[in-house]
This record gives sequence, C-alpha cells and structure tokens, in this order.
Amino acid sequence: MAKASVDKDVPVEEKLRALFNLQQLHSQIDKIRTVRGELPLEVQDLEDEIAGLETRIQRLEEEANEVETAISDRKNAIKDAQAAIRKYEEQQAKVRNNREYDSISKEMEFQNLEIQLSEKKIKEFKTSHLAKQEFVNSSRLGLEERKKDLDAKKSELKEITDETQKEEEDLLEKARKAEEMIDARLLAAYSRLRGNARNGLAVVAVERDSCGGCFNHIPPQRQLDIRMHKKVIVCEHCGRILVDKAISAETVEA
Repeated sequence: MAKASVDKDVPVEEKLRALFNLQQLHSQIDKIRTVRGELPLEVQDLEDEIAGLETRIQRLEEEANEVETAISDRKNAIKDAQAAIRKYEEQQAKVRNNREYDSISKEMEFQNLEIQLSEKKIKEFKTSHLAKQEFVNSSRLGLEERKKDLDAKKSELKEITDETQKEEEDLLEKARKAEEMIDARLLAAYSRLRGNARNGLAVVAVERDSCGGCFNHIPPQRQLDIRMHKKVIVCEHCGRILVDKAISAETVEA
C-alpha cells in the first residue's frame, strides 16, 4: 500500500470520489484474480488426481504380478504332485502287503486333492487377475483423459495469465496513485473494511434507498447527509462507506 500524504483541507467529496475510484480499481483486480485464482486450484486438483491414479495403477500392477506369481507357484505345485503320484504308482506296484498299499493310496489321494485345490486356486487367481487387468486398463484410460484435461487447464491458465498480467499491473499502478490521494487514517479504515468484507467491497453506492453492500434500507435523512458530501458516512448495518449516485455514476478510467 502506498503511503498517503494528503492535505487535510481536501474536500470530503474529493476524498469520497478517490475512495470510490480506488474501490472500482480494486474490484477489477479482484475479478482478474478470481478468474485466474480458480484455475490454479483446478490444475492442482487434477495433478493430485493424476498422482493418485498413477499410484493406484502401480499398486494394481504389483498385485497383478503377485497373482501371476501365485498362478505359477500353483502350476509348479501341480507338476510336483503329478510327479509324486507317478512315483507312488511305481511304488504301489511293488508293495508286499495291504498296509503299504493303503498307505501309498492315501498319499496319492492327498496329492490328487492338492492338484484339485491348486486348479481351483488357479481359476480364482485368473478371475482376479482378469478383473485387476481390466481395472488397470480402465484406470489408464482415465489417466490419459485426466492428463489431457490437465494440459488444457494449464494452457488456459497460461493464456489467461498472459492476457491479464499487463492489465493487472496497470490497475495496480492506478490503485497506488489513487491511494496517494487518500489520507492514511481513511485509507487504513478502507483496507480494514475490504479485508472484512467477503466480496472485498468497502465503498458502495446507495441503490434504491438501500446500502449497495448489505442491502439494508437507509433512512431519508441519512441519504440527504450522504448527498451533501460533508462527511464520510458509513452504513449502520455493515459499516461500509456510502456514496451517492453523483459519485458512483462517474466511471473509472480504463
């Protein structure tokens, strides 16, 4: 904020005009920053979403690899069980009593159960692997779409920044010059009001007998005082500085 050094004898009307002019300039700057300010948030959200998708895809691919390893392990288990069965069949042909025969038969039965269990697990693993792969593929498509959206948003942000940077700098320079026309006490009050107002409006015009900030009714006598330009008058409800149509009708230089 520029340091204000204004003659105390400056008419109140000129002070009000300078304040309203400053408010208009700041409102234009706010508008530029609002338009640009939303895009960086959108860009950040997309970047976060993309990072999340990439992490999810990486995790799914790791899980898919683990499933493939599990399938391979089960296939090897089947081969081992089949080899064991062949070995037991050879032993069974050489048994000397029923006890040995029954014992080998139980071992063969166990190996067959192992084969059945492994085949069941392989089927479950393949179903799981297919589902994960489909999810990976759909996630990759979503990732590509989000990357396209991000590129578009970044391009839009750059375009707006390039277009508005010069305009914002010009408005800021005009605002600095306008601040030099307002005494420090009044400028501090204005800045405080702007900081507390949700829409950044510290100076508003009387519209339809109401405050242009909070829209509460302004009594006729108070409206007359505002039109007289003898002192700075604020809204009794919201505290904003009030000006009349004679001042608000004046446009800010582009």
